[in-house]
Amino acid sequence: MTENGDDTPFAGRTGIPDLRLATDVSGQAPVGVAPSGPEAELPRDRNQAILEAAKQVGAVLKRAEHPFALAGSVAVYAHGGSGNLQHDVDFCVLPEDAERVAATLREAGLTVYTPPEDWLIKARCFGQDVDIIFEMAHRPVSAEMLGRAEELPVDSVRMPVLAPTDLLWSLMAAFSEHHCDFGAVLPIARALREKVDWERVRRDCGDEPMPAAFFYLLERLDVIRRPGT
Repeated sequence: MTENGDDTPFAGRTGIPDLRLATDVSGQAPVGVAPSGPEAELPRDRNQAILEAAKQVGAVLKRAEHPFALAGSVAVYAHGGSGNLQHDVDFCVLPEDAERVAATLREAGLTVYTPPEDWLIKARCFGQDVDIIFEMAHRPVSAEMLGRAEELPVDSVRMPVLAPTDLLWSLMAAFSEHHCDFGAVLPIARALREKVDWERVRRDCGDEPMPAAFFYLLERLDVIRRPGT
């Protein structure tokens, strides 16, 4: 999952819709509910289950013509990275579209709920968590970011996928003293390094210390060049 990288408690933000649970259990993820609809038959392989969830949700969002982009480990896979996927599926949507996206997913038969974090909503598909993110690294997802997304196949389904530069920025800008897993992002940087505008990532990360430390690591490992060389 793409994280904001801090332990900020829940607080409503201007322009972020107050989304409601699909069940009667306020504030809690559904537990112990027998799957139905798209969740009825789970693929045996976890990576395949994550891919199937990404395809299912992506197809639903495409049919509804919501602006969106695939993010996270499945986006890395779509760009040619590792097929060893992480623990969930991530999609980016505009903040003003989040409520409509939630309604679309509920209509498709998925369970949708609001977690304590105020920068995403969550759904369940094929037994997998699906994060619908409308804020990345404390910045609202923008139409410009979604406009830079690339139409790519995810197995048999084509969908907009976050551009490599935006993908790396979102991971690095999320680094903080409380969330600083360089080991998870390093193989992604290696896999996508030739597709990333590293100067733009540097500029957008500014002088934050954790991204700066990761840039130093990338330079020492010869993943990227030092500026001016």
